[in-house]
Amino acid sequence: MITTLHIKNIGIIDDITINLNEGFNVLTGETGAGKTLIIDSLNILAGARFSKEIIRKGEEYSFIEMCLYLPNNPLSVDGNIIISREIHINGRNLCKINGRMVTVNELRQFMQDIIDIHGQYDNQTLMNVESHIELLDDFAGDNLKELKNKYKNLYTTYNEIKRKIKDNYGDEKEKQRRLDLLKYQLNEIESANLKIGEDEELEAKRRIVSNSEKISENLNIADMQISECTIDAVSTSIRAIEKLENIDNNYSNLLSELKNVYYELQEIGREITDYKDENYFDEEERSQLEERIDTIYSLKRKYGNNIEEILKYKEVVVAEINKIENIEEYITKLKSELKQTETQMKDICIELNKIRNVMAEVISNKVNEELKDLEMKNATFKVSVEFNESNYNENGLNQVEFLICTNIGQDMQPLSKIASGGEISRIMLAIKTVLADVDKVPVLVFDEIDTGISGIAAKAVATKIKTISKHHQVLCVTHLASIAAKGDFNYFISKSTINEKTKTSVKLLSEEETINEIARIASGEITNVALQHARELRIA
Repeated sequence: MITTLHIKNIGIIDDITINLNEGFNVLTGETGAGKTLIIDSLNILAGARFSKEIIRKGEEYSFIEMCLYLPNNPLSVDGNIIISREIHINGRNLCKINGRMVTVNELRQFMQDIIDIHGQYDNQTLMNVESHIELLDDFAGDNLKELKNKYKNLYTTYNEIKRKIKDNYGDEKEKQRRLDLLKYQLNEIESANLKIGEDEELEAKRRIVSNSEKISENLNIADMQISECTIDAVSTSIRAIEKLENIDNNYSNLLSELKNVYYELQEIGREITDYKDENYFDEEERSQLEERIDTIYSLKRKYGNNIEEILKYKEVVVAEINKIENIEEYITKLKSELKQTETQMKDICIELNKIRNVMAEVISNKVNEELKDLEMKNATFKVSVEFNESNYNENGLNQVEFLICTNIGQDMQPLSKIASGGEISRIMLAIKTVLADVDKVPVLVFDEIDTGISGIAAKAVATKIKTISKHHQVLCVTHLASIAAKGDFNYFISKSTINEKTKTSVKLLSEEETINEIARIASGEITNVALQHARELRIA
């Protein structure tokens, strides 16, 4: 539901904020006070086109913002979603959902599931033929839901099999080209005889080879210092301490430690010599190392970031080669699966068609009863359900469309072909009343749908809207007292002139003020008789 609507610089609207409520919200007031501008603002927020002329005179931009309370919507934050649209006189257009910029088309797609605006010629969901089958299926409820879910799973499988059949490498030449490429790739990978971890070992060896001169130079220095200097010095020290070992145990222990150092130095010297021998690389060895690294790099560039990925790609190539070499058998198997799936789909579609036809008749009868209540006794409504065996889609094999005949002797026509605005409004109201329990759009807006009706029809319209408001938040602009009397919350729209500028104001009426407004609408002036009539309408 809409909790708050903020409008700035739209026509004569300067800056207003309307706090709306659940149930039936009625907007009444003076002619030209800005009621239609409020509906226009909602249309703009719903993604409708706009004209720069709608921007308030003397201002550079218009701004409209609403807060929606939709706790089950994934975009909501603490149950709330903020929608805004800013329109500049230079043509700049800024749309946001929860502060995130979106395109007008994205805004329109989001809002079409949130708000449904009905004016004399402005109907969204029910005028969209694609939505008719969804409304019918929702009305059918659990009778159809399980079957439809089974069908959709099969339909997904059906499309996947068709995709696989289509992706059969085209003609024989194309298939052979692909096979040659895969075999070349497989041979290239197999010829390399890759081993996991080999690339890391080779890179480590390359670092040694590239620094071999530096390594050799410093190993020679270390070897010379240990062999010619350090070991000789330790040997001389050992001979000196040997002359003291019989004098005191401390000298004996010291001698033992010096001998250990001597042996360790000898071992280190041998290790350095080994390193020096290993550090020799001839040009052929260097060349082979670089060539192997280049080979692995080339394979990485083509088939994966590391050897593990290259080997996994090899498995994929082997599988695809096997698939192509056995393509006829593969396609035959797929076609068999497709036929089986299509048979299962067809059986379900037949059941769906039966249920939809039954439910279509139920809805048609209910809507026709509602139309009689709305003083359209000659009108006939029909839900058309056609079965097209060659056109599987996500809903089955049915095409569903709402048709109407408003006068005896005329043919049934699509809703969009109806010419009379008053008739459209009442037909929409009848359909909405019947589908109120299953229609998922939470906010319904009726803009002067009372045009061209009065008396019994007006009371019937009021009753229908009140019924709908039990399941949806309803905003209704009206000039009829019988409709205004059914409001849960009544708002008075007025205008005033300050400093030679006209501005709109909105006031939520108290119960007493609501009675006065109903009396004003009913008789044009507030008299005791008009007030009494207003009270009677209010409690009727």
